[in-house]
Amino acid sequence: MEQDLSNYRKSYEKSELLLENAPENPIELFQKWFYEVDKFFSDDETNAMTVSTIGLDGFPKSRVVLLKRFTYEGFIFYTNYDSEKGKAIAQNPNVCLSFFWHGAERQIIIKGKAEKIAENLSDGYFESRPRGSQLGALVSHQSEVVPDRAFLEQKLSDLEKEFEGKEIPRPDYWGGYIVIPLEMEFWQGRPNRLHDRIHYKLQADYNWSINRLSP
Repeated sequence: MEQDLSNYRKSYEKSELLLENAPENPIELFQKWFYEVDKFFSDDETNAMTVSTIGLDGFPKSRVVLLKRFTYEGFIFYTNYDSEKGKAIAQNPNVCLSFFWHGAERQIIIKGKAEKIAENLSDGYFESRPRGSQLGALVSHQSEVVPDRAFLEQKLSDLEKEFEGKEIPRPDYWGGYIVIPLEMEFWQGRPNRLHDRIHYKLQADYNWSINRLSP
């Protein structure tokens, strides 16, 4: 099967990103864009982001997860530490995050290092999750082969009975990562493919260099 997509075109005209308006710290620009998208483009799942890792097989792999918190220190998400991505991070903590908000015609790419957050922080978030999500973390040995869906549903049913009326403990193989950014690039779509690209890079003195990149 072959399909020609060369005529798929869109003109990006919703906003601009000028170097003179860029704050010194990229987290401030991230926060501004995040809340603008969340407010004005509600069809986007604003906190959905792509996490790319280098797998144990040497290949890069990307998948979408949900950002659960961001601070001046970095970006936090939660997952199974024994999953494919968890094993990849354990071997090579260099990761890339990306956000694409099509409604706002914006993209952010973040290169950084991932590390586990403190256990008490993972405990606190786990306790805040819906009970079904807590049980789901116990059911799923993420990335492992299972015989069929019935196998998972039976495990869930068994755990529902086991923990009926009881607190559900956070499994030690599940918790949070923080991605500490080293570089951040902000992309704003513009007409005629002359997109705005503002690039931040962390310096040795912990200040950020800021440059405009050619589209």
